[in-house]
Amino acid sequence: MAEDLERTTMSPEAPTEAPRRTSMLLRLLEEQSPAARVLAARPPLERPVEEPVRFPFLAIVGQTEMKLALVLALINPAIGGVLLMGARGTGKTTAVRGLLDLLPSVERSLCPYGCEPEAAYTLGFHTICKDCARKLGEGEPITAPDRMRLIELPLNARLEDVIGGIDEQAAMEHGKVRIRRGLLAQADQNVLYVDEVNLLDLQIINAILDAAALGRYTVRRGPLAATYRARLTLIASMNPEEGPLRPQIHDRFGLRVVVRGLQDPEARLEVYRRVRLFRTNPYELAARWAHETAAAAAEIAAARQRLPRVAIPTELEREAIGWIQALGIESSRAEVALLEAARAYAAADGRETVTLEDLRAVAPMALRQRRSAFISAFLSEQDAEDAEIRAVVNGRPRRPPRRRKAAASSP
Repeated sequence: MAEDLERTTMSPEAPTEAPRRTSMLLRLLEEQSPAARVLAARPPLERPVEEPVRFPFLAIVGQTEMKLALVLALINPAIGGVLLMGARGTGKTTAVRGLLDLLPSVERSLCPYGCEPEAAYTLGFHTICKDCARKLGEGEPITAPDRMRLIELPLNARLEDVIGGIDEQAAMEHGKVRIRRGLLAQADQNVLYVDEVNLLDLQIINAILDAAALGRYTVRRGPLAATYRARLTLIASMNPEEGPLRPQIHDRFGLRVVVRGLQDPEARLEVYRRVRLFRTNPYELAARWAHETAAAAAEIAAARQRLPRVAIPTELEREAIGWIQALGIESSRAEVALLEAARAYAAADGRETVTLEDLRAVAPMALRQRRSAFISAFLSEQDAEDAEIRAVVNGRPRRPPRRRKAAASSP
């Protein structure tokens, strides 16, 4: 089992030993068949009758690296999101939608203005509205736990749908001009899924990436302006044969997963069997994986609580930086993704100290496709030019190249 995870998480060029799995969560990501013994005492998942049944996340055959990357992003949003790259039909969208049953709870503001107690206690009570200040003064909560949601961005979405715009209905019915919230504001403290990210309009993807990086964004419509929080976990998928992704956009994702088709014939046959069962009786497939799903959801919530206490030894931080420099990666987002993913991995494994094995387990996802041949060539040319400039200004001018004589013009 550990050998299978190693082959999916580490590149063939740099094989390493897979870390020892001590937590239930990491073992569940490797399991290929349901086992009621994992959590026999827990009841099956409770869901409303009208809620559609989703293909269970843990029922996806293989694809351990993809499942691991998505779980790590849920545990630690500071990783910077996940980009899934692969051919059509490899389970990318199915995996993302299956996360719905694993999403943890977050503290949401009960105030229409989004007031939070941390702002009042850190910056002062003048930073929140009077009603929330009164409630905090009286010991009443202004936030409540609420489960994270999955917000999907439609392919036909307009820029105003994403960031918000003038509320036309309010203007026509009440004669008031106000700005309505967009999908980015709705995705605050939620998961935002962008399918076919390489086909999106450039303005839309830039707005999403900027909001995800800053955790907030501002909408301006004439004299009106509104600022919204956008502390979201960004997940995107793409099929490379449908077009490339701009390097600027590519670099903004913390983890990159290359989703390949399964090579084992028995594994592919198992995919068919589970898909057939899901189409004929989705409730039976969901019931088979209910215990494992409940266990994974509880482990993810516990890992999120453990994450703030997870530390990285200084020598391992330097080791990680050494890897990045040895690979010739220029972007500083590489070390952020690598170290934050290692912290999430340790938290998922029930530990509060990152080990070298944790770094090795997440390194391919965090560091792949970050090098640029163009930038390397550009910097080499610039180094040569800078050396020539320094030689001139330091009093060691080089002999200027001879100019060719212009050819004599014919009379």
